[in-house]
Amino acid sequence: MRLVIARCSVDYAGRLTAHLPSAPRLILVKADGSVSIHADDRAYKPLNWMSPPCTLKEGADDSEGVWTVVNKAGEKLIITMEEILHDSSHELGVDPGLIKDGVEAHLQELLADRIETLGEGYTLIRREYPTAIGPVDILCRDADGKTVAVELKRRGDIDGVEQLTRYLELLNRDPHLAPVRGVFAAQEIKPQARVLATDRGIGCLVLDYDAMRGIEDDKLRLF
Repeated sequence: MRLVIARCSVDYAGRLTAHLPSAPRLILVKADGSVSIHADDRAYKPLNWMSPPCTLKEGADDSEGVWTVVNKAGEKLIITMEEILHDSSHELGVDPGLIKDGVEAHLQELLADRIETLGEGYTLIRREYPTAIGPVDILCRDADGKTVAVELKRRGDIDGVEQLTRYLELLNRDPHLAPVRGVFAAQEIKPQARVLATDRGIGCLVLDYDAMRGIEDDKLRLF
């Protein structure tokens, strides 16, 4: 991973256009080719980014201070460097991945085994479907053959919806899968998370863990 702290401006040219005026920012260049631009005031979410596969060219347009990142769709992220304050590279190796707690892992297993819980005619593609930004809990197809990505949580909050949104953005770039819609599944979904999911066209599924294990009446509620 390469870490660059620089005073820079950023322009995105693609389906939409966006501009970030000059300011000190952190630029992450990962081994998978992804590039993301971060500020110091918004947790983990980048200001702008380019997901792999993409290429980074430094010194484009006959200017040493311009980085141009281009993805396979021809979209561009243009970073104009004014001053580089830090530039270092680090080999992180292969990450062991997120270890889910027992309940969350078991929910995933149960839902994969009973994929019809999502609706009649659903079929499982696979659990832990790999992407460049992490595995999707469950990838499946609905009765019409359309791809559905499911994110599972014990307690569903806004961060989980944001995570699923990032997966959907990446999956919908794959012509073999698109269009992909999302389902946010949890034992409990917070009201703010439900509002955000609904606004983004993501379905919400409330899971009854005991019922799925056959302890209580077998009822699930899909909203």
